Amino acid sequence: MMCLASNCAINQQMKTTTPLRPLPTTASVASLCLLLVGICNADVTPTLPPPTQKEGVTFDRDIQPLLARSCTKCHGEEKQKAKLRLDTRQDALRGAADEKVILPGNSAESLLVKAISKATKEKDEWMPPAGKAQELSPAEIGLVRAWIDQGAK
Repeated sequence: MMCLASNCAINQQMKTTTPLRPLPTTASVASLCLLLVGICNADVTPTLPPPTQKEGVTFDRDIQPLLARSCTKCHGEEKQKAKLRLDTRQDALRGAADEKVILPGNSAESLLVKAISKATKEKDEWMPPAGKAQELSPAEIGLVRAWIDQGAK
């Protein structure tokens, strides 16, 4: 069996003709590439754990023990990476070398919350770095958020 049309092929086993799919045009390939680039570069922000409902959260009672366990090895009295100290409330509120990391009343925009939630664009900002200390659980991050939203007292 022979096919005279230019866009069909002979299926040798079935002895039937099957139309060939047209090749994609340059424009359709370019559109697909742009779509894929857009998806790869999309601003995807991970969801932050919600603040806990606990009222009256304080640094000394609730937050300092978490930071002592997971943060002060690198951001404490002896060592202050990025010039950030988290072992006292005053130092934590002072922030890092070039910016505040805690915005009292606004945990969702606080860099500390984004860093411990792994919600920053740069993975090198995720805290604590892998293998350096115990990560905070979503419930603990929620407690930090509640503390900040309640004024970071």
